[in-house]
Amino acid sequence: MTDEEQLAFLRSQFAPLVDKLGYKFTPDEELVRDLLESEVMLEKRFGAPYCPCQGRTGNRAEDMRIVCPCIPFHRSHFDAMKRCWCGLFVHKDVTDPDSLPQIDPATL
Repeated sequence: MTDEEQLAFLRSQFAPLVDKLGYKFTPDEELVRDLLESEVMLEKRFGAPYCPCQGRTGNRAEDMRIVCPCIPFHRSHFDAMKRCWCGLFVHKDVTDPDSLPQIDPATL
C-alpha cells in the first residue's frame, strides 16, 4: 500500500469511529493531512499509527493509549478541551477549533 493509500485508509477507518464518540475531523484540511501523514510514517516505523504529538514510552501497554484515535483513553481531557491533543479530532459542535481555549491537562 502506498503512503497515499494508507492515509486514505486511516481517514476512512477513523471517521466512523470518532463519529460514534461525538467527534469529527477538524475542518482544517491542511492540519488533517499533515497529522495523518505523520501517523502513516509512525505506523511504518513502529507498527501502529501513534499520535504524532505524544512521545512513546517504549512500554507497549502504555503506548497503546496513544494509538490514534486515542479518544477513549483520554475522554475526560478531550471532552474538556473539545479536541484531542494534536487537534486532529474536535467535538462535533466545534466549527472554529482555533477559538477553543487551551487547557492544561494537569489542571483537570
